[in-house]
Amino acid sequence: MYFCRLNYLKNMELMDLGAKEHDELRQGEAFLPFKNDPNLYKKHFFIESYGCAMNFADSEVVASILQEQGFGATKDLAQADLILLNTCSVREKAEQTIRKRLTEFRKYKEKKNGLLVGVLGCMAERLKSKLLEEEKLVDMVIGPDAYRSLPILIEEAETGQKAVNVLLSRDETYADIAPIRLDSNSVSAFVSIMRGCNNMCSFCVVPFTRGRERSRDAHSIYAESVDLFEKGYKEITLLGQNVDSYYWMDEPNAHSVTFAELLEKIALISPLLRVRFSTSHPKDITDDVLHTIAKYDNICNYIHLPVQSGNNRILQLMNRTYTREWYKAKVDRIREIIPDCGISTDIISGFCTETEEDHQDTIEIMQYSKYDYAYMYFYSERPGTLASKRFEDDVPEEIKKKRLQEIVDIQYHLSLNSNKNDVGKTFRILVDGESKKDNRFWKGRNDQNKVAVFEKKEFGIKMGDYVYVKINDCTKGTLLGAFVRF
Repeated sequence: MYFCRLNYLKNMELMDLGAKEHDELRQGEAFLPFKNDPNLYKKHFFIESYGCAMNFADSEVVASILQEQGFGATKDLAQADLILLNTCSVREKAEQTIRKRLTEFRKYKEKKNGLLVGVLGCMAERLKSKLLEEEKLVDMVIGPDAYRSLPILIEEAETGQKAVNVLLSRDETYADIAPIRLDSNSVSAFVSIMRGCNNMCSFCVVPFTRGRERSRDAHSIYAESVDLFEKGYKEITLLGQNVDSYYWMDEPNAHSVTFAELLEKIALISPLLRVRFSTSHPKDITDDVLHTIAKYDNICNYIHLPVQSGNNRILQLMNRTYTREWYKAKVDRIREIIPDCGISTDIISGFCTETEEDHQDTIEIMQYSKYDYAYMYFYSERPGTLASKRFEDDVPEEIKKKRLQEIVDIQYHLSLNSNKNDVGKTFRILVDGESKKDNRFWKGRNDQNKVAVFEKKEFGIKMGDYVYVKINDCTKGTLLGAFVRF
């Protein structure tokens, strides 16, 4: 989905940053009707998204709201009348990156009268006063539950006033807004099914920046998914901070919908629509969900199962609500019900009071679980979190980095061995683009979310096709194959 594979993490700076979801930006161009017609839109917006897949999905909601107000999307900063950054607050380095980007926008404001700059998302929620008053970097600050107020805030900012709305909501899901797919390959799309989080992990700022958990209307999720399939999309990813806790009550019919039921409902749209989901909290992924995945061929056999630490004491300090033994049993259960399931994880090194023995427990659980890939980063304290209030960030940074490097090295071999086990096998691949390294090759992902590349040649293959590819070789991050058949 939005992830940084292992090869990105050999660089220590990116280890600090976390995963690709915390460092990659996307410049969005909405694929709108007649978007090349300069007379269609009198104003244009430029948007960059940082962070998790939820932020990219939110940017597509924002694009829809702005289009209704007569704004067209542009990739040209010089053409923009409105610049928006959809931000992440999960890691300190992500915030530093965004601040640097905001200072770069000043030169555009100096050249263009009336140009507005706004910050959206989690960083907006957490640093509203600092952004507006101390640093004077932006004209607007809009929290993740306030995107409907964008038109009013733009009008306010155009008068020279600072425009702010960071109020959190108990019921906002943007269920009635049809997202405009930004920078889309027209093959894969995100569908948000819930917002917020109730888990209160002590290291995490999300509950404070995105609010409490609420599930989106199942009918609207289904309708959006059907619409995407009818428009030619072949894959959707159901998004939420913790999708397994999805629970929606259809009040008129007195009928509830669980995540397993929603997953089945989406899978039944068509066997040609491939379904993924992210992210799962280990405590909430049920046997019903696992059996549903196993039942339908078009639900991908892949689960992101964040462990964070392999030590029980640290897990308790993190408020993860499970033990290492329980987590291992969950991995066993996944392997039992879905034998060929791909599993990835999140790992934090150097959490408060972590000892070398605690760190070795994390190494051991990695080796036990045999992750296909992992998102690895060292702990950086986030203001406002429970950990920042209760614990001292007492592990020296050099020790954090040393332990992180060991984790990265272990995962290097786990990923490589996992891919080596696939050599000689044939997989069904959904073609989603050209190889970034060589446009003579197609790329796509298999059921286990592994990237495969294969030579184009003269087979008449196009994006969005399902093809069978035999794997002949691999690297730690990619399967290298050859086309077999459609």
